[in-house]
Amino acid sequence: MGLFVFWGRWHRLMKKNLKQPEQIILYSRPMCGWCQEAKEWLDEEEWKYTVCNVGVDLAGRQRAVELSGQTYVPVIEVDGLVLGDFDVDQLKGFLRKHGYLE
Repeated sequence: MGLFVFWGRWHRLMKKNLKQPEQIILYSRPMCGWCQEAKEWLDEEEWKYTVCNVGVDLAGRQRAVELSGQTYVPVIEVDGLVLGDFDVDQLKGFLRKHGYLE
């Protein structure tokens, strides 16, 4: 068994996810570095999420502004809870606060 295969299996076993969110919507733009980092982290956690590209989806852009009260991305909605204009460490703190991560 290769080292990388072993690491991948070990990492999945060691994750400290307390519960899987029912719904995650990530409002983002393609050239947004924080948005890309959030997507990569969600993928690593193997959490299902929907991406709304607010650069082309005008209704999605309006929804993100209504949820967050500002025009910056990323904005994430997790089971109705909202975090706007964040980096991955802030996302982890938000998810811990709401019982999704240990």
